Amino acid sequence: MFNGTYLEAINLALHDAMEADARVFCLGQDVGHYGGAFQATAGLFDRFGAERVVDMPIAEQAIAGSAIGAALMDRRPVAEFQFMDFALLASDLICNFAAMTDWRWGQPCPVVFRGPAGAGVGGGPYHSQNPERHFLGSPGLKVVAPGTVRDAYALLRASIEDEGPVLFLEHKFLYRRLKDSWDAAPVAQLGEAALRKEGGQAVILTYGAMQQRALEAVANLDVAVLDLRTLAPLDLDAIATQVKLTHRALVLTEAQRTYGPSAEIAAHVSEACFSWLDAPVMRLGSADTPTPAAPGLESAFLPSVEAIRKALQDLVSY
Repeated sequence: MFNGTYLEAINLALHDAMEADARVFCLGQDVGHYGGAFQATAGLFDRFGAERVVDMPIAEQAIAGSAIGAALMDRRPVAEFQFMDFALLASDLICNFAAMTDWRWGQPCPVVFRGPAGAGVGGGPYHSQNPERHFLGSPGLKVVAPGTVRDAYALLRASIEDEGPVLFLEHKFLYRRLKDSWDAAPVAQLGEAALRKEGGQAVILTYGAMQQRALEAVANLDVAVLDLRTLAPLDLDAIATQVKLTHRALVLTEAQRTYGPSAEIAAHVSEACFSWLDAPVMRLGSADTPTPAAPGLESAFLPSVEAIRKALQDLVSY
């Protein structure tokens, strides 16, 4: 029986994966005795020891490179970046090496790069980014962004079991704000979206923390909410199904609107579902600025419930 938070579900997923498979181990800055900056790895060092919970220096390239090397030697590393903003420091290893080994010489590289992303906690421009837009164009790399407690567990387990590299984006705003319970551990597949709310007037295509904001915005509206869950690969069939049912689509992301993931999603809808659309695909994202640290500015930077409702009003009345 589990009854806990989004963060505790991640911790449980790591614990269960390490219990189930001796090849699984964790590495990253302060993941050992300290239990990670947000306590995602709390208790794992005491249970599994220093050989399977490995403290690393503040060097994302060293963390990524060590994890990739271990994956190529039949281990199942889970590498934590203390903040996913700094995954960009390891982007060459992630995109040009881990994502390409299978294509280059048929060598699987089963490694998970996980850590906290997103805004809403006053972290400022270097600790609140949504780095998915920098990685989505890398063939061979899966990008996962859970927005519920159950998915935090199930998608992390699925990511660890996957045969290729996975970028796993945990939204830090949700860490201690979402809670759920279950008797049997939930299961999910990478690449499958989840319909969180049915509706007939339009569909919101979203993921991560914005799924929660979308559900708040449309609680009393006839609008569907589709949680994409995995950004690479996208569940194109689920997207098409909802667009064909509703004839209108709003792509909602926390990532900045310009050159962000919403552009690719909207392009797919326009190409694959044009005959079913009764209005142009609309996009709503964060402002095209670095993430502010001041609470008032950060709130203005992020898509608000009111902005979502206004976008939907414009979409439905088109």
